[in-house]
Amino acid sequence: MAEAKIDPRIIRTRRLIMDAFIHLSTKKKFKDITIHDITAEATVNRATFYYHFTDKHDLMEKAMKEEFTNNVFNEINEYKELNQTTIINVFLSITNFQVALSKQCRYSFETFKATLEANIQKELERIFYQLLLNEHSTVSDESLRIAAVILSWGILGASVDWQHNNTAPPEEYIKLAIPYVTNGINSLLSR
Repeated sequence: MAEAKIDPRIIRTRRLIMDAFIHLSTKKKFKDITIHDITAEATVNRATFYYHFTDKHDLMEKAMKEEFTNNVFNEINEYKELNQTTIINVFLSITNFQVALSKQCRYSFETFKATLEANIQKELERIFYQLLLNEHSTVSDESLRIAAVILSWGILGASVDWQHNNTAPPEEYIKLAIPYVTNGINSLLSR
């Protein structure tokens, strides 16, 4: 069965609303942004806003997920095996995305942070699980799932730690831990 095409006007309108929200986030705190602000900035009416989103929290979550998908997920999805280079590049992609977003939405980043981190962790877990499954089809699915969970939280945690303790560039930071991370992965999977 053929997939239904989405009207390009719907896609453009949704993008207009998201862009308006992101633009407002550079000027105001999330709690101070109203639906009226968003619709005025996007030049759409309230009904159009509510056609696409249930409220500004729904908009925030979907906008952050789309930004993550467009800026990080598509890049990470290109990796075919889990190795040192992949882990370093995933860490750098996530760190660069979070730094750019915190600068872009400096007034609202703290509000977005928990939602953003939860979405990043879930996407990383899914990606790592798929990579591990492709490489280690003889290992139990549960072991691979647990390894993916550990990796996803570890990479995300390292990114958050780097943001708070960034005395070294992110490349140097992650390279300090890489031998221990990859040795840990290998020992987990060799059981």
